[in-house]
Amino acid sequence: MSAVTVSVLDWGLGLAQGMLVLAMALATWRMLRGPRAQDRILGLDTLYLNGMLAIVVHGMRTGSGLYFEAALILGMIGFTATVALAKFLMQGEVVQ
Repeated sequence: MSAVTVSVLDWGLGLAQGMLVLAMALATWRMLRGPRAQDRILGLDTLYLNGMLAIVVHGMRTGSGLYFEAALILGMIGFTATVALAKFLMQGEVVQ
């Protein structure tokens, strides 16, 4: 790739990382200050998704495939946690 392409890619990935950090800060605020439990769960869900995307963007910057596997594991754990919390809110218990 040319030097201009690499420069634009680095700039874009840096901007994406900055925006993801801002989104994570806002999701943390929603998780801590949410007036209802549903808002807190939504904040937690958004936080783990943004964290997963930040790991993927970092993997793109470094060129390592290890970060993509870590993001996949984080996504599976986050999805399971979201489903368990939603079930707990609806039924009052996770395991029947």
